[in-house]
Amino acid sequence: MPDPAYLFLYLVIGAAAGLTGGLLGVGGGLIIVPALVLAFTHQGFAPVVLTQMALGTSLATILFTSLSAVKAHHAHKAVRWELVRAIAPGLVIGTLAGAVVAHLLQGRTLQLAIGVFATLMGLRMFTGWQFRSQDKEATPLPGRKGLAAGGGIIGVASAIFGIGGGSMTVPWLNHHGVRMQEAVATSSACGIAIAVAGAIGFFSTGTQAAQMPPATLGYLYLPALIAISLTSMTTAQLGAKLAHRLPAATLKKVFGVLLIVVGSHFIFGLH
Repeated sequence: MPDPAYLFLYLVIGAAAGLTGGLLGVGGGLIIVPALVLAFTHQGFAPVVLTQMALGTSLATILFTSLSAVKAHHAHKAVRWELVRAIAPGLVIGTLAGAVVAHLLQGRTLQLAIGVFATLMGLRMFTGWQFRSQDKEATPLPGRKGLAAGGGIIGVASAIFGIGGGSMTVPWLNHHGVRMQEAVATSSACGIAIAVAGAIGFFSTGTQAAQMPPATLGYLYLPALIAISLTSMTTAQLGAKLAHRLPAATLKKVFGVLLIVVGSHFIFGLH
């Protein structure tokens, strides 16, 4: 078992990820992955595996938060299940492939990729830039092959960045004319496919890795997985309630700045 201080830290990470996800509609992976990389570094885990552990553990926790979110969205009949069925095969294949790519990449390369992605997401949140202008006519949805191909791209990226894919799935669906509420709900359901495939992929590839610490299943670090899942599911519901009371636009700008700082640290500060 890890030091109790680290268990408490994992609980805090889960609480922050769930609260932010419920409040701002961003995936918890944007918080979980950078926080776990820093935590695992301080715990003295081998640099060659700690970034992959952060990615795999993050994806596994997203399963529980996605299930909770989908239950609420389904009750409001907001999930476009026909789109989920079309996108899911690509998501699964892409996420499994992405887990293999992440396993083969060096930890520092992955950290640079995470840093660039976090910085870009931070800039997007700070500026409020949208993939499609509200007054621009939507592009029609592609056919099943196009949806599956798009899911494949999102799946690969989700595995490499350790996220549930919402930051890509939501604007992609909205660009194709899916209402924002339905895009968010459908993205949550897609997150289940990403999380399951990601957990399987990082478990499988992690069994081939050396220098793994105790309490791991492949690249999944169980103490962090359990603690983050426990608190994130609870605070996600709180965040969703607070979203109707707090100034979301201002909070998104603050969180955007935080992501830019974190991303810059990963690009320039980690070795």
